[in-house]
Amino acid sequence: MNAPSKDIVQYLEESGESSGFSDLIYATNLFIGREPSSPIDCVTIFDTPGFAPYLGLTSVGYEYPSIQIRVRNKKYTDGWAIIERIKDALHGLSQQTVNGTLYSVVYCSSGPALLDWDDNGNCRLIINFNLQRRSA
Repeated sequence: MNAPSKDIVQYLEESGESSGFSDLIYATNLFIGREPSSPIDCVTIFDTPGFAPYLGLTSVGYEYPSIQIRVRNKKYTDGWAIIERIKDALHGLSQQTVNGTLYSVVYCSSGPALLDWDDNGNCRLIINFNLQRRSA
């Protein structure tokens, strides 16, 4: 299976117009694992520690990873609007297959919240999600 961040990036890109994310483009303003110095207005998805994988008596076990999504923006209100759109698109997502992985459920575990202001006065907002997944 892919890193959860990669699957979520693909889901956001594929949902495009229907979810209001046609403006998010991987490696342009949507990133995985490392926030670039530019562009200022961007979204970065980080893989974060989740819960232990399921140890049941089945060959197809469940994993319980988590991700953190960080939105950096020049304007606090614009950043907040983006992170709310992300929350609305992902919270409660269920039975969705991406890259051969079935996401049984994706849910917001905390956030949105202000993380900090960077050295250039841009706000950085975060939101965290727990995921439940297995090979499709």
